[in-house]
Amino acid sequence: MSGSEAHLLIVDDDERLRGLLRKFLVRNGFLVTTARDADHARRIMAGLDFDLIVLDVMMPGEDGIAFTRMLRAERDTPVLLLTARSETEHRIAGLEAGADDYLAKPFEPRELLLRINAILRRVPEAESEDAAPKLLHMGPLRYDVARAELWNGDAPVRLTSTEAQLMRLFAARPGEPISRARLVADLGRGGHQVQERAVDVQITRLRRKLEADPKQPRYLQTVRGEGYMLAPD
Repeated sequence: MSGSEAHLLIVDDDERLRGLLRKFLVRNGFLVTTARDADHARRIMAGLDFDLIVLDVMMPGEDGIAFTRMLRAERDTPVLLLTARSETEHRIAGLEAGADDYLAKPFEPRELLLRINAILRRVPEAESEDAAPKLLHMGPLRYDVARAELWNGDAPVRLTSTEAQLMRLFAARPGEPISRARLVADLGRGGHQVQERAVDVQITRLRRKLEADPKQPRYLQTVRGEGYMLAPD
């Protein structure tokens, strides 16, 4: 997906920053809508769908992490968190809530642009209708490799964009361990001091959707000294 096709929602209580980000992103080919807080964003989203949400963590009322958690219960729109907090635990809290990435303030607008484009590249694109399905079975679950879809019986299993990208990476190499470093590189996460920890968080979240007992994974296994491996039936 290119910038000219993507509609972004910017949620930040700082009116000046909202305006600056909107002008910058519009100049770079995006369609941009802004909201001043979580309630405002919720009203806008009642009538519009977005390709990505740029969300400030520190807002009056409902904060960005709580809003992200609410979003994940309803939809899989990618979320990029903006935060003035630099402590690792706050970054991890955002990822655990379902965010796809985070960027600490102050930041260079170009870095924001790079991160937005990286997330949009990870969003699975629709496959042609006549694509021959290749299925991986994991107990009651099945993963359609061609369509990048996970199903539990007749019910689709909602995946975030990062979880979907992880599944595509693992499904391309079933039974083969993939290192954390390789996953970091393939997910497009650069410049973070907690890169591998962030991958571990995403793996934990994905296991909750794949495993009957996420603490004793059967299908998304940890291979000591080598990384992680998808082991379908």
